[in-house]
Amino acid sequence: MNVRPLLSLVLAAALLAGCTTHTDFSDTAGFPSPGSSSASGQEGALSSVNVPFTLAVYADYSLHPVLAENRANLTLSPLLYEPLFQLDPQFQPEGVLCRSYTVSEDKLTWTFTLHSGITFSDGTLLTGQVVADALNLARQEDSRYAQRLADVASVSGEGNTVSVTLSRPNGALPALLDIPIALGDGTRPAGTGPYVLTEDGQDLSLTARSGWWQDKQLPAQELSLREVRKADDLLSAFSSGDISLVEVDLMGTNALGYSGSYETWDYTTTDLLYLGFNTQRGLCRSAQARQALALAIDRRSIVQTDYARHAVAAALPIHPDSPLYSQSLTQQGEYNPEQLVSQLEELGLQNSSLILLVNNENAAKLAAAQRIAYQLDAAGLSVTLTSLPFEEFTSALSQGEFDLYLGEVVLTADFDLSPLLSANGSLNYGQWQDEQISSLLDAFRTSDSSSRPAAAQALYAYLMQQVPIAPICFKNGSALTQWGRLSGLSPVRGNVFYHLENWTIQ
Repeated sequence: MNVRPLLSLVLAAALLAGCTTHTDFSDTAGFPSPGSSSASGQEGALSSVNVPFTLAVYADYSLHPVLAENRANLTLSPLLYEPLFQLDPQFQPEGVLCRSYTVSEDKLTWTFTLHSGITFSDGTLLTGQVVADALNLARQEDSRYAQRLADVASVSGEGNTVSVTLSRPNGALPALLDIPIALGDGTRPAGTGPYVLTEDGQDLSLTARSGWWQDKQLPAQELSLREVRKADDLLSAFSSGDISLVEVDLMGTNALGYSGSYETWDYTTTDLLYLGFNTQRGLCRSAQARQALALAIDRRSIVQTDYARHAVAAALPIHPDSPLYSQSLTQQGEYNPEQLVSQLEELGLQNSSLILLVNNENAAKLAAAQRIAYQLDAAGLSVTLTSLPFEEFTSALSQGEFDLYLGEVVLTADFDLSPLLSANGSLNYGQWQDEQISSLLDAFRTSDSSSRPAAAQALYAYLMQQVPIAPICFKNGSALTQWGRLSGLSPVRGNVFYHLENWTIQ
């Protein structure tokens, strides 16, 4: 085996359209009206904390939730800013700033109605125009959400409503609108969230808002902020206990090595690891051959050993926690070395040669690729595992210089596979060309809540037959906290402070 390691192919898919029903979150979201008062009241509900709970902040960098790029600062965003929708652990959208919405029959025009009376921390009223301005900012080229919103033709606001017009329909648009809404484009803009940034000389902290519209119990009146300037500062401050929580990708490239006594709280993501096939040349042109080769993927070992259990095995390109995941469909693609040998013999493929590409910048990916290559070798194939630096890896993919490759892609929360599998998809490195897949992808993207399960079943059943890619697992994200400092955490993708009202700080 000639070993040389994978690509993080970041799929920012299109953002888009709807259903023909009216959806109201005023009763189901659990949020009181902004002007209402609870029995306990905001300030009376705050728990007392003797030891400061401290988070990291890069004070020299932007805190804007859309324009910022610093991970530690983005971790703070849910404390300061709120989105129209929040995704739950099953990737289902829950209304936050949005009270209800309607969708045109062609699923191109969505109208979102906001909760009334919400204000930003500086007293500015939340209006449809303010939200439209924030979403239009998120559409700009320098925004981290630009590709996600590529199919948005226009956003406008009037009164208490926001209208989003799409260039192509998408029935799962709310799942893509977990975008924090900030006032303006400054580096420290006002937000509608439970805390406000407070400056005392050179010191920064987060102070609970007495007029927060949700009026939920918060774990502390004040959260301390520790200024850091580089990764080593963050690492040492957490290891010494000076910082109480950090959000990390433990299986990421060049991941920091945290030490000390801490707890790990994993959460699900849309970050998919998969085995891709060159469908235009070699033995992988055959769907039967691709089905056979996929049997070499020992997902359980990859998740438990190579990814240290910071991932969830998946034989379909949708997270197993999603209600659209089908356990019955996955059975035919489970790891089965005996059946692999049998099918290779039946197809006359013994002793065939294969080139498996992987990017060499991530140890977990390289280990997974080595495991797959070993299984294929053991089945009688001759596998050359070629690990390349990122630029060389992407160049080899673009030129089709492979039979197999290990890919990683961050899907959007609507799990749209068009960039990965459509004929002109920007990430379709296997060059899969199939007439039927276009209609299946369109049907899934345009389906509403009632038709989506059937559309998903049809799409995934076809993919299990054709196997243009073989999903392996979805990575987890992680929040690390000092041992024994916190209870009640239930982090989700994009918000480690999800259901903050359930937190207890020791």
